[in-house]
Amino acid sequence: MVHPELPSPMLAKALDAVPEPGKVDGGLSYEPKWDGFRGIVSFDGETVEIGSRGAKPLTRYFPELTDALAGLLPEPCVLDGEVVVPREVDGRRRLDWEALSQRIHPAESRIRKLAEETPALFVAFDLLRLGDRELLDEPFEVRRTALEQFAGSLGAPLQITRTTRDVEQARRWLDEFEGAGLDGVVAKPLAAPYAPGKRTLFKIKHHRTADVVLLGYRVHKSGTGVGSLLVGLYDTDGAGAPELRGVGGISAFSDVRRRELVDELEPLVERNDAGDAVRGEGERNRFSSSKDVSFVRLRPERVAEVRYDQMEGSRFRHTAQFERWRPDRDPLSCTFEQLDVPAAYDLGDVLL
Repeated sequence: MVHPELPSPMLAKALDAVPEPGKVDGGLSYEPKWDGFRGIVSFDGETVEIGSRGAKPLTRYFPELTDALAGLLPEPCVLDGEVVVPREVDGRRRLDWEALSQRIHPAESRIRKLAEETPALFVAFDLLRLGDRELLDEPFEVRRTALEQFAGSLGAPLQITRTTRDVEQARRWLDEFEGAGLDGVVAKPLAAPYAPGKRTLFKIKHHRTADVVLLGYRVHKSGTGVGSLLVGLYDTDGAGAPELRGVGGISAFSDVRRRELVDELEPLVERNDAGDAVRGEGERNRFSSSKDVSFVRLRPERVAEVRYDQMEGSRFRHTAQFERWRPDRDPLSCTFEQLDVPAAYDLGDVLL
């Protein structure tokens, strides 16, 4: 058989809260929002391909999935889901974004090594084709039933996400499942067909605020104004003096605001004996190996309140969003202790 042309994944628009089921005709189904790589798995009866939300196919980066699924799937199909990598922490499994992102590597030998050390799972949440049966135009309620009947008992590395039609349970999931590394909750109209590339679903993510200390700023790629602010928090766990650690950045400023920030932050710029601004070197990774990651250092005297969704280790998982300056806060009071710590939750309890 020949692999069918894969559809673009159906997308979601953001909401501030879990919606009531009466928001749409036919009601809603709720499920956890997985924090991994969105993938469309296509099995032609012999081989497996994994398409992505972007232009880059994922097939070569997850050989353990393509090999295992080719032997596991009983007939040709197209599945929509998420590629994730779990890890064990204190006896519980949670998602490991860093281990997942390391898989996008040019060297096949490195990919194979990581596939053995940190094998991935594919969490399916939709069935788009089964044999010769095209399911795109079927309501989600029908597609979900077909998914459970087809793949519910196949086992790892293929898992099926949990669902509920109970809005109160979905709201509990929004809090509970974060401890397993998940990203929020998705609400799906039960009567809706699959709409490739359309934002017909609803996503509700975690959003929190924290007071952080400015460490520096990067110049915008245009060469004018502030591109992003670098921020940190004080670590008070050690026996010595509190240590200021970088936790991420703030970006998405308008052109006018970028230029204003240069003047506004000028009094905080660290300078050497010659009067020149002191520059620091940011962390590099495989995505920024050729990128200028230097930044202008600022004296740690100003505090900003930011919005963030969740932490990945000791850093913000995504870029934080600026809320306001906090002139009433002492920078030394901005510690990791202010951050919400999600309750530990085992990944196995999220899957069927």
